[in-house]
Amino acid sequence: MPVTAAGRGRLTDLPVLLVAVVWGSSYLAAKGVTTERTVLAVLVLRFAVALPVLAAAGWRRLRALSAVQLRGAGLLGLVLAGIFLLETYGVVHTSATNAGLIISLTMVFTPLAESRVRGTRLPGSFMGAAGLSVLGVALLTQGAGFTAPTGGDLLMLGAAVARTVHVLAMSRMESVRGADALSLTTVQLGGAVLVFAALVALPGTGASPWSAAAAFDGGDWLELVYLSVFCTLFAFFVQMWAVRRTSPSRVSLLLGTEPVWAAAVGIAVGGDRPGVPGLLGAVLVLAGTAWGRTVADRERGAGADGAADGGKGGGKGDRRGRGVVAAGGVPEGAGGAPGGTGGVPEGAGGVPEGEARTP
Repeated sequence: MPVTAAGRGRLTDLPVLLVAVVWGSSYLAAKGVTTERTVLAVLVLRFAVALPVLAAAGWRRLRALSAVQLRGAGLLGLVLAGIFLLETYGVVHTSATNAGLIISLTMVFTPLAESRVRGTRLPGSFMGAAGLSVLGVALLTQGAGFTAPTGGDLLMLGAAVARTVHVLAMSRMESVRGADALSLTTVQLGGAVLVFAALVALPGTGASPWSAAAAFDGGDWLELVYLSVFCTLFAFFVQMWAVRRTSPSRVSLLLGTEPVWAAAVGIAVGGDRPGVPGLLGAVLVLAGTAWGRTVADRERGAGADGAADGGKGGGKGDRRGRGVVAAGGVPEGAGGAPGGTGGVPEGAGGVPEGEARTP
């Protein structure tokens, strides 16, 4: 019996949805394998597994990168290292549920920042969605009562801001335009790993990768392999595969469910108990980011139609712009998940690059 187009679409959707589930669960996995003293060691070990595979898979295209592209990707790798550090230290000091939901604010921060950079105005409905999300985070960080946010909550908020910076840099840096998605990701991760290795070599920065690895039990190794193989390699290659078989917006929509899975796994498996204010906050964050994403995607679509019309009329349009959300397409984990490699860069099927995510 032949497979219909709808059936093929569902077959493509399932692996992408699984990536969202994997990313959502990565906060809990990272929290289980990492302590404050082993953050740098875990990051080095995790990418020591993933990086050689990425390099081998795209070696020919990696060698084809120009010196300018390598420098640009290396600079982005420094930003990426900052994201990984903020997220991983953050998840150590907060709950997996809070981590997954707070980082999803990237979906709101990115269009806001992009509109400021471009000097455009966002619709009132998007501002309402942003306000709803911020209120949700304020409630989420209160847990069972009204207290100051934890240091981990603030670090995750900083990670969401850093992801926004990374996304905007990816969309606007001329030096990385035209670079192959796999090669660009590999160089960025390589740059980030160099930062982690340099930091862990300094005295007082925690356990070395070797001592941390020696202290791991079977469960720790399973969680580390899960972060490396599933949250990084599997997630990246599924996106590369999916954007060639379905629309980028469909991939983006499915990956946007990551915060839902982060909350579900944190509460159901991790035993997080956010309390009544926290639960209300979680609902508001999910509703606000979903609403904001819908508005931003609609505006982006309208911008693309306008550019196409301008092109028909003889205008060049804006080749760099993608509406109000340049990089809002793939979340980074709203990209929330700490574990993934972020969105698929443009040129790999049209999905704007998110960011490689940790922990």
